[in-house]
Amino acid sequence: MKRVKGRDLLEQARAGGYAVGAFSAHNAETIQAILQAAEAEKAPVMIMVGQRVIKYMGMKAITRMIEVFGEQTDATIAIHLDHGNSYEQAIQAIQQQFESVMYDGSHHPLEINIAETKRVVKAAHAVGISVEGELGRIGGTEDDITVREEDAFLTDVEEAVRFAKETGIDYLAVAIGTAHGLYKGEPKLNFERLAAIRAVVDQPIVLHGGSGVPDDLIRKAVSLGVAKINVDTELRQAFAEAAQRAWKDDPEQYHLAIVLGEAREAVKNKAIEKIRLFGSSGKA
Repeated sequence: MKRVKGRDLLEQARAGGYAVGAFSAHNAETIQAILQAAEAEKAPVMIMVGQRVIKYMGMKAITRMIEVFGEQTDATIAIHLDHGNSYEQAIQAIQQQFESVMYDGSHHPLEINIAETKRVVKAAHAVGISVEGELGRIGGTEDDITVREEDAFLTDVEEAVRFAKETGIDYLAVAIGTAHGLYKGEPKLNFERLAAIRAVVDQPIVLHGGSGVPDDLIRKAVSLGVAKINVDTELRQAFAEAAQRAWKDDPEQYHLAIVLGEAREAVKNKAIEKIRLFGSSGKA
């Protein structure tokens, strides 16, 4: 396994006109699936460690699992803290030698978001770790973080310029109409806002809420400069549906390796599908 700085992965993606798939890990099987997909497609990926898995098994445990399974592959990866909820948690990820950390201060007023993100950047950059910041609020639920639709709002262009400059982040997550979780209706992305931000912000752009967005919209977002796309819900959905099918076909199947193996294969196939959609196959 090759570990690469998050900033390097995304700068290469932006220059190459593709996006890096950032996939959430939840257990051994999802970690293996993401690594196997990356190796099969010769694609760089980010393996995201989110809030729910941190609560479930702890940051150190999930990190060690990624490292151990990674030793068995030639995958090119960066381990990424997703939606970091505090400076202290970002420091924990830095101590675990993640290649990328996100501090999510999007729920704070702009001044506080800038100040707290800047603190994380200072600590991370001191040891060569990349930082993602977020501006604007994305609706939906991810890792126990829920933003009501009426509380979601698009990233302001002028604020994006200021935020990126004053914090020193390496890449910026923007809100342009995507949502965490499953969409209730047809996603409507504001590509004019994306293009306007891309024109004035130097850092690579990140798109959260990539699950369930139609392929043509994803391709357009990548063409407009999105360099990282987060995928979580579709992976969990693929895992759960495959396991449900296995037990439906054989309710007395008690060998977990068989059921979980089928679930792992489903996640791998979904990750491969996304890697190809993002244009990152062969870019490792």
